[in-house]
Amino acid sequence: MNKELHRLEVTVPEEDYDLLSGLLTLEVAFGWEEESLPGGETRFRIHCEEEDFLQGLLARIRESLPAAVCVCAPIENRDWLGAWREFFTPVPCGERFVVLPPWLAGSAQQDFPGRTPILIEPKSAFGTGHHATTALCLRVISDLLDAGRLRAGQSFLDLGTGTGVLGIGCCAFGLHGDGLDIDPLAVSNALENRTLNGVDPAAFSVARGSIDAVSGQYDVVLANILARPLSEMAPDIVRACRPGGCLVLSGLLDIQADGVERAYRDCGLAAPARRLDGEWCALVWECI
Repeated sequence: MNKELHRLEVTVPEEDYDLLSGLLTLEVAFGWEEESLPGGETRFRIHCEEEDFLQGLLARIRESLPAAVCVCAPIENRDWLGAWREFFTPVPCGERFVVLPPWLAGSAQQDFPGRTPILIEPKSAFGTGHHATTALCLRVISDLLDAGRLRAGQSFLDLGTGTGVLGIGCCAFGLHGDGLDIDPLAVSNALENRTLNGVDPAAFSVARGSIDAVSGQYDVVLANILARPLSEMAPDIVRACRPGGCLVLSGLLDIQADGVERAYRDCGLAAPARRLDGEWCALVWECI
């Protein structure tokens, strides 16, 4: 392993999101990180061992996006996954769940009595429960189960499944459904976690894809992704909801919630309930 890794960090306003993500799609085949910021901007991070590659990319970004704020700097190239494991702690979510790594599975019953453990092998996929958006979704699932809106035998769609954490949580209470993600690494991680939690593959199908791969309807649709794709996919997501079913959207900042809600109200839905965790928001329709 080289001693030095290079990071290019680019922050753009909302109106430049599409242009930068399109440029990165063409130029960065190995992927990047995205982070939504409280002011509506998005921060992109690209890591690479080749400084020359990042400097060339930096020049193209500055030429195409003069409003972008760019920082390129070396960072220590360490075993990031190993370091992440050192800090992976259990996360209670709602009244029913606790998300924890497999090496702490034995402590679940003693340390979190009455909670259903969801074991997640922390890799590169999103959804360990540490981020507020994942915890919000599990809290909503817990509340819907308590209210009797979700129950055994119903079907779910977990769109942007990541680690599979939401689908696994639903399966723990007798629901069955499908998990979709456009990231092949996420699909691999979700399949691994499905096995780790002893979930029957017939109860939780996991595949690469997005909402355009969906042909049927579900009793509950869970979509924990980003505000922009949530808005763009609104008509297809609504069509995937069975009449009388539930819809849970997360992955958006509180300041983005009005725009996302508007896209779904334009599809004929009533105003949703809002669940907040700090600056993050989930939109919940309990009956479509």
